[in-house]
Amino acid sequence: MRIIFMGTPEFAVESLKALVDNKCNVVAVITAPDKPIGRGQKLGMSAVKEYVLAHAPEIPVLQPEKLKAPAFLEELRSYQADLQIVVAFRMLPEVVWNMPTKGTFNLHGSLLPQYRGAAPINWAIINGEKETGVTTFFLKHEIDTGSIIFQEKDPIAETDNVGDVYERLMHIGAKLVVKTVRAIESGDYPQEPQNENQELHHAPKIFKETCMINFNQSVEKVYDFVRGLSPYPAAWTTLNGKGCKIYKTHKIKGTVSGEVGSFFTDGKKYLHFQCSDGLLAVEELQLEMKKRMSIEEFLRGNKLV
Repeated sequence: MRIIFMGTPEFAVESLKALVDNKCNVVAVITAPDKPIGRGQKLGMSAVKEYVLAHAPEIPVLQPEKLKAPAFLEELRSYQADLQIVVAFRMLPEVVWNMPTKGTFNLHGSLLPQYRGAAPINWAIINGEKETGVTTFFLKHEIDTGSIIFQEKDPIAETDNVGDVYERLMHIGAKLVVKTVRAIESGDYPQEPQNENQELHHAPKIFKETCMINFNQSVEKVYDFVRGLSPYPAAWTTLNGKGCKIYKTHKIKGTVSGEVGSFFTDGKKYLHFQCSDGLLAVEELQLEMKKRMSIEEFLRGNKLV
């Protein structure tokens, strides 16, 4: 089969690498345009483009600004793809996803229909889920709603953060992509409609405002919120009037020592925030304009009042 792969970040690289390593016939890669990054505003390329240039330079890389542009659509058709694969890319117009004879499938970082949307791994952890996984499904009009091909489950440990689960799902997903390609190639694969007859949790895009900690909740919920945003984009609060990102914590349940949102410290080893039913003990944090550090290192250099 002639395959076109679409993806941008590191999460997508592992799937593309698996396709190349398994001798799948990837005839082109579509990724985001290069964009200015950092203080110098030098043009930076996507992780997917970096991988192709370094490890599969024979594969053409397309970087369209607009997916409906006639010139891009003409070039896309010229590759005569049988199948398109989407991993962590933007929304596709129908004229693109409907082009290949065998369709377009997507790898999504949840057990669909749960956690449709842009940030499925974050929201699964924020909501205290004990299990997540990856799904391959065919694209159709409504986002993340197409027929399911395969799913693979993965347990979420109580100490897992987004980085931990992201890393595992990236590798599990890459294997599932290859499995899906082989099944479509053979013509023997399931297409199960998504079960809408259940309470559905969604996974909308996360913004800075989303990441502000609400200490009025239980310590359990605040703990899950922190790990659901760690290491990126990171939950935050204010400390002595400055923004402070919180990366790692543990729970002290059943302790109510003061007003919700207030903090307690010995100035040496601990910093505790009061939640509705317990204390959130901070282990790693980053004050505005400072580096990330352990609580002991932080308290050695910062006096809290």
